[in-house]
Amino acid sequence: MSQSKTASPSFLARVPLWQQILVGLALGVVVGMLFKSGAQALMPVGTLFLNAIKMLIVPLVFISLVAGITAMSDSAKLGRISVKTITIYLITTAFAVSIGLLFGTLFSPGEGMHMVASGSAEAKQAPSLVQILVGLVPTNPVTAFAEGNILQIIVFAIALGVSMNLVGEKAAPAIRLFDSLAEVLYKLTDLVMRFAPIGVFALIAGVVASHGIEVLLPLAGVIGVIYLASLAHLLLIYGGLIGGLARLSPLRFFRGIAPALAVAFSTSSSSGTLPVSIECARKNLGVSQGVAGFVLPVGATINMDGTAIYQGVLALFIAQAFGIDLNAGQYLMIILTATLASIGTAGIPGAGLIMLGLVLSSVGLPLEGVALIAGIDRILDMARTTVNVAGDLMTTTLVGNSEKELDRDIYNSDNAA
Repeated sequence: MSQSKTASPSFLARVPLWQQILVGLALGVVVGMLFKSGAQALMPVGTLFLNAIKMLIVPLVFISLVAGITAMSDSAKLGRISVKTITIYLITTAFAVSIGLLFGTLFSPGEGMHMVASGSAEAKQAPSLVQILVGLVPTNPVTAFAEGNILQIIVFAIALGVSMNLVGEKAAPAIRLFDSLAEVLYKLTDLVMRFAPIGVFALIAGVVASHGIEVLLPLAGVIGVIYLASLAHLLLIYGGLIGGLARLSPLRFFRGIAPALAVAFSTSSSSGTLPVSIECARKNLGVSQGVAGFVLPVGATINMDGTAIYQGVLALFIAQAFGIDLNAGQYLMIILTATLASIGTAGIPGAGLIMLGLVLSSVGLPLEGVALIAGIDRILDMARTTVNVAGDLMTTTLVGNSEKELDRDIYNSDNAA
């Protein structure tokens, strides 16, 4: 008499996705160091994965935001969540730039460089506050979608979602459509993420191969300080808020967001990591679709804690390199400017350089300093994007918990992907 056997899952299926991604990341570093030009040949594989992630950004931001807002039909609740989200983002950003300044002061990575300013460098023009505000509303939503203008897409999605709630019963079919489309996109994200270990491996191998150790050694000090400050912010601020305010396990939080952090580190794009962040928030942290669909797209655009740390450390690094002493007023100006400038920093690779020029100008530091770190900006971008994404997920967790829209059984589960 034959007995039917239940097929046991393969070894890879039993290994959590975040562990697979970390293995891919580690192997990518080794291959990049050992094979140099051969490793650069892997870049098309990484680019293919990155393109698949980018493919999801615009539709996912728009549809998840509309679905999230229609899931919160109570306008008072939507307003409450908006205030909580923006408040947490601003407070943690101020902490971030302060930590950057503290670590820059403690370790003094620019001491002894004896640079001389020529006064000939110019900062890239950063948009003014008025330009940012005027540019929030798209004159043509289709153009905003085609150009990937995330801020305009967010504004249009919020307006559409609120309008659908106000219409009431007649909007019910449209609400169901967006809810259904959101689930389809979440599934598509899940399918793309199955290739994440391979994509991350190829991306990191190419980055390590193209930025050899000879490029990193002269500025190893400032790289180390930024990475150390970023780690301190992750553990002390994010871990402290998760454990202190939400009464949740910080260890489970970091394990749950590990896939998003690995993708953020390898792609250097907050917006590009958004699909993975939403999946982590829902599947690993137990945050409701409404809260995750609203808080994360907003955070990917305006929350730049990692960029604030970067600006704090580099402002001091450049001041030290050029032998310039900063006073208390200039320290406060750096904190204020970096906090406000981070809101206008797009979640794309390299955008932090523009805002760094703005911060340097605000306290009269030489703009030639930007050229000092331009060669290692990609390495620094990896750290600051990782912090940005962790901050988005931390805020989502805090807001979800405060609104009673976080499933603690999912959060405390041992089956996190």
